[in-house]
Amino acid sequence: MPNFLSRFFRPFTSSTKMGLGPAEGGAQNIPDTAQKCTVAAGCFWGVEHLFRKNFGDQGLYDARVGYIGGDVNNPGYRAVCTGRTGHAEALQMTFDPSVISYSTLLEFFYKMHDPTTRNRQGADTGTQYRSGIFYHSPEQESMAKEVMEKAQTQWWKSGKISTEILEAGQWWDAETYHQLYLHKNPGGYECPAHYIRSFPPLS
Repeated sequence: MPNFLSRFFRPFTSSTKMGLGPAEGGAQNIPDTAQKCTVAAGCFWGVEHLFRKNFGDQGLYDARVGYIGGDVNNPGYRAVCTGRTGHAEALQMTFDPSVISYSTLLEFFYKMHDPTTRNRQGADTGTQYRSGIFYHSPEQESMAKEVMEKAQTQWWKSGKISTEILEAGQWWDAETYHQLYLHKNPGGYECPAHYIRSFPPLS
């Protein structure tokens, strides 16, 4: 089956959120000094894969895919796919700020997807595929706005960035089969808009 078709034929499940052990991406013994970074950039399979690949040994304690920004409790993938729950497919990372900075993660976020295509990444369309940063503190909000402004003027000059910057609300882990999906299923669907652009460093 062509890779892009696997996106539409992937299994639905009636199960809700389950605890993840280490083999499914769960992290243990995370120190109190750890911080969270929550972003949405289209299909969460590829978002998780790229962040883990680039930061897995650079201060990233954990990365979990899930749903945020909606108004329905405990949503499942089938419901989110309708676009009626208001949720975005998202990635929530827990990281060591003494090893990697929040701004570095946000700069990578703007390199690995196209933030100028509103509610779309590649062929994946719908509000669940929107670009978003969900901040966990006033400092993160300020940094998110600063990085977005720089990315707009220095990297994405030909289109307007549509990334929403909102306070992180209720987070829901996605179903277990979505966690580490591309690690478990090499060759599975990856959104063609998910690749690292060769932008110069932001100044």
